[in-house]
Amino acid sequence: MRFVLMILLFVIFGYSLGLVLVNSSEVAVNLLFSQAPEMNLGLLLILCIGLGVLIGMLLALLLFKVLQNKWEIGRLNKENRRLKEELTQATVEIERHSLANQADKTVFVDSELQSPTPNQPRTDVSDSHNTIR
Repeated sequence: MRFVLMILLFVIFGYSLGLVLVNSSEVAVNLLFSQAPEMNLGLLLILCIGLGVLIGMLLALLLFKVLQNKWEIGRLNKENRRLKEELTQATVEIERHSLANQADKTVFVDSELQSPTPNQPRTDVSDSHNTIR
């Protein structure tokens, strides 16, 4: 990778040098609100290309950051919806368990109320004969 980068930089430098040498005429630069001194056309082209690449890279980084934030927001919204569903399911499960516990207590209390009274005869199952005491 380092070797490829070195070759790419060497090619860019050679192209820039050739651009300066081929376009050696002097041009006046008008910056709308001021006048820059006359400079080599090749040098002006290299400055404009470099400035354009720099501004383009900064804008691309800014745009990438915005897109990255949008992706992150979307992912977090999806996770938030999933967690809300889990919370809703857990709440339903807790309510179902509490209702089941209340029903068990009601059955237990009802069975205690239906236990035999002292006046009623009880059956003893331990004997082989079912005798009433």
